[in-house]
Amino acid sequence: MAQTKRKRRSKHRGTAAGTIEARGRTGRPPTAEERKKQARLDARERRLNTPPTWDGALKRAGLAAALMFVFLLVTSKGNIAASVLFAVFAFALYVPSGYYLERFLYRRRQRKKAELR
Repeated sequence: MAQTKRKRRSKHRGTAAGTIEARGRTGRPPTAEERKKQARLDARERRLNTPPTWDGALKRAGLAAALMFVFLLVTSKGNIAASVLFAVFAFALYVPSGYYLERFLYRRRQRKKAELR
């Protein structure tokens, strides 16, 4: 009886130098949606594993203070001095509080990750 099944390929292939390389992924290739999901998870993991910086805290505080300024400018009927003063106060408050909050959360995540290992 003739053989109907294809013969299985070898799992490894040798190189001229004598080293053996694994073939890599042999299953079905991931779909575009699965690749996007994995890329999103990898990006999230990278973001959560980077320690906080003062530069990041400054940028976040600047954005929050700018939004606060615009909101106060609209709601206080054009009182620019009060809006600027409050935005500067908010910026000065948001920079250190944002940095230390991020640092606390980062350290907590790292502790939990170390416990799981």
